[in-house]
Amino acid sequence: MGSRTFLIGGGWDRAEVYAPFLREARGERRIGCLIVDEGDGAAQFERYAGALRGAGPKCAPVPLLLPLGGRFEPETALAGIDGLLVCGGLTPAYQEALADCRERLPELLAARGVPYAGFSAGAAVAARRAVVGGWLVDGVPVCPEETGEDLAEVEVRAGLGLVPFAVDVHAAQWGTLARLVAAVGRREVPYGVAVDENTLLTVDGDTARVAGAGRVHVVRPASGGSVTVRAYGAGEAFGAR
Repeated sequence: MGSRTFLIGGGWDRAEVYAPFLREARGERRIGCLIVDEGDGAAQFERYAGALRGAGPKCAPVPLLLPLGGRFEPETALAGIDGLLVCGGLTPAYQEALADCRERLPELLAARGVPYAGFSAGAAVAARRAVVGGWLVDGVPVCPEETGEDLAEVEVRAGLGLVPFAVDVHAAQWGTLARLVAAVGRREVPYGVAVDENTLLTVDGDTARVAGAGRVHVVRPASGGSVTVRAYGAGEAFGAR
């Protein structure tokens, strides 16, 4: 879309995973932090603001708090914003909040040269086909129940289309790689990446590059309904198409 996309797999131990995103932002580095507010939005914003300032002191975090069940209106919310960070929380709620602007938001970001960063849920919804949660496939567990995001069966919904692959997060910490394997194996998504916590995947055109403390696990379809999985560590890159 003319600008890099930054996907963070969760975690709070490495503020530097935000640094490439901040370098991409122009102007005064006013960073809009979109948070679906489940009752603690102000406190969550302060947490993200602290992480952003830890990665680059010359930035100005701006709260974009949206009530649970609300819809994001990017034309007004992004006025004067130099970078958009879509934060973490209940992934289905973020998908619903962005559902009405799936086409408008990427076009607006590209037109204004505003980079996108997604943290946890924000990374998941960046996909064209977004894995939003669930822990069962046809009633059979594929990952821990507590990672289901208030969903039972694994669900794939329409995302923003900023990246061509599906994204799952907290991969090593929550055991969500298996959920992504199931989605790719069932051909519900073209292929996918599962990102560990404290890990950044930067997508720049046809190239995706890994940074941070963990790994990115790339799941691709193979013959006979099977899949292949390859892990990439910091400094490694792979084709993003």
